[in-house]
Amino acid sequence: MRRVGLVITTILAALAVVTTTAAADPSVVVNVAHRGASAYAPENTIAAFELAAEQGADMFELDVQETRDHELVLMHDTTLSRTTDAETVFPGQSPWRVGDLTFSQIRELDAGSWFGSDFHEPVPSLGETLSAMQGSGLGLLLEIKSPDLYPGIEARVADELLRNPLWLTGNRVVVQSFDWDSMRTFHEELPQVPIGLLGTPKAAELDDLATFADEINPPYADVTPSYVRSVHDEGMQIFTWTLDDPGDMSRMISYGVDGIITNKPDVLSDLAVTPLRRAGRGKAEGKVSKS
Repeated sequence: MRRVGLVITTILAALAVVTTTAAADPSVVVNVAHRGASAYAPENTIAAFELAAEQGADMFELDVQETRDHELVLMHDTTLSRTTDAETVFPGQSPWRVGDLTFSQIRELDAGSWFGSDFHEPVPSLGETLSAMQGSGLGLLLEIKSPDLYPGIEARVADELLRNPLWLTGNRVVVQSFDWDSMRTFHEELPQVPIGLLGTPKAAELDDLATFADEINPPYADVTPSYVRSVHDEGMQIFTWTLDDPGDMSRMISYGVDGIITNKPDVLSDLAVTPLRRAGRGKAEGKVSKS
């Protein structure tokens, strides 16, 4: 009996190792470059997105806001001071809010040299980014930033995507925001595009949110194995942010997350070569469409 018990114990231990290894397999997670490969190039610029493709990302993430004349531009902060030379170029325009300047004014700014002297990048429009990255093979995670400041921005983002229809094939683009009401509105505008909700809704809220959302995208400090299961039980995916440490990445992968948003896509790529980019598949392939 002791020998039988030893055999059973050995088998169970081996199965545990196999299960843990499978659960922590980096090849099953989507590699999302946060504002591009933003650890190595100025965020929200085409240079950062192109570098993300070189570093093995599956998707790139960007932030969309609106100029005074309703052009869609890429910018994370609602002011231009941190990532451009707006204070120098327009000294009388304090506090240099994105929505206070026209598109032509914002195009005068340098969005690269703050990061490094080798970079001299314009603030890209959403349209030119979609055009420039169309042939990259990457998917797009598009965040509508502070939609409360830009009434109607959901419809304008939808129109821009419709003008670039290749992005709408194969679930190649996902639209997300911290403003969940805005995402309900966007879903009504363009129901075929998967929706991501930034933040950590309570498990009891997930059933209602799953009526229009496809992803729950929380900060990694909030993620637990049980929370991942709750999201999956509602038919949604979970993409977590922002991880640059390989140990943290491995832990999130072991919890079963579907995607990792990182400033360093090369670090995640080094854990394993992700199969999605090789196969040219969209992030949400296989998801049940919600309408």
